[in-house]
Amino acid sequence: MGTGFRAAFAVPEFRVLWCAAALSTVGDQLARVALSVLVFQRTGSAAWTALTYALTMLPALVSGVLLSGLADRFPRRAVMVAADLLRAVLLALMAVPGVPLPLVAVLLVVAQLAEPPFAAAQGALLPTVLGDRYEAGQSVHLITHQAGLLLGFAGGGLVVAWLGTSGALVADALTFAVSALLLRFGLRARPAAGAVTRVGFRIRTGAVLVWRDRRLRLLVALGWLALFTVVPEGLAAPFSAEVGVGAEGVGLLLAADPAGMVLGTVLLRFLPTGRRVRLLGLLAVATALPLVGYLVAPGLVGAVALLALSGVASAYQVTAGATFVRLVPDAHRGQALGFARSGLVAAQGIGVAGGGLLAAALGSAGTAIAYAGVAGVIASVAVAAAWARVSATALPSDD
Repeated sequence: MGTGFRAAFAVPEFRVLWCAAALSTVGDQLARVALSVLVFQRTGSAAWTALTYALTMLPALVSGVLLSGLADRFPRRAVMVAADLLRAVLLALMAVPGVPLPLVAVLLVVAQLAEPPFAAAQGALLPTVLGDRYEAGQSVHLITHQAGLLLGFAGGGLVVAWLGTSGALVADALTFAVSALLLRFGLRARPAAGAVTRVGFRIRTGAVLVWRDRRLRLLVALGWLALFTVVPEGLAAPFSAEVGVGAEGVGLLLAADPAGMVLGTVLLRFLPTGRRVRLLGLLAVATALPLVGYLVAPGLVGAVALLALSGVASAYQVTAGATFVRLVPDAHRGQALGFARSGLVAAQGIGVAGGGLLAAALGSAGTAIAYAGVAGVIASVAVAAAWARVSATALPSDD
């Protein structure tokens, strides 16, 4: 395991991609904590808090379909730099004191439109940069992402209390600006991977590439199960208030799942490739199952433990993602990744928004999370059964 990670870091361009991703991830989570706390304090509504959180995800439903093809149409470095600069400017505008909440929401939506093409370009470039070290690099990226979530969420409350909402948003804008500089001067210039095509054709191509291959369809479905398991994120502030902890518990609740995923990612690296592939369905079920434990009305400590356990199992996404990428030709990789990722992010947004509405209807954030867990278990069992039937099919090695 260690050798694989060191081999990935031996590639200079990978180190640049890693640093840029780490900066942006930490900054993003600071902004999410700030917005969640701010909206709940002003409105006292679980529904509005969850819907605001969902605004960081739902724009991908449009952007991922329409814009992710840019990762194949234009040089991928240029796509990433442009996306980072756009987000830096918009977040700086959000940080201006006195900006009304509705305008902040609009700027947030526009900023999030840049995320899918950035992610598609980054994901498509990694295999080119790393070659046979790809999964080790992807594991490092996932661990870094989850560690960034952990740091941003756990320390977010303290940073917001220290800098205020505007200060946290300025910090986020700076992370994107620095990321753009690192990518522009640290990555080698490469030509566009694919030919220039019409938007409509790119949309159809990305969808067809995924849905014509049953293995790709199921790998995407395994990712989109996050629709159910993301619900606790959007309800962190309402649940923390529900158990009598208040804003101080929000960071711990949001950090629990990333902490578990870091541990799970490291542990899964000790298993052979074939076993990891066969375990994908079972681990998807195990990701949703702990949320059912909210039916017993756990306190803060119990809820954190359940979320951490769910996070450990969710590390299956590393192998699922590596297998998906290697099944797709490089010339169309950005479109396929964009389609899959936009669907994932949109599913998360729908899950968060739906969880907020359910919590408002039930009068309990904890009960809404438990119901989401039950639905997630049912859906993941169905996907796991289908995956078990195709996992014996020859798949590319992801070691």
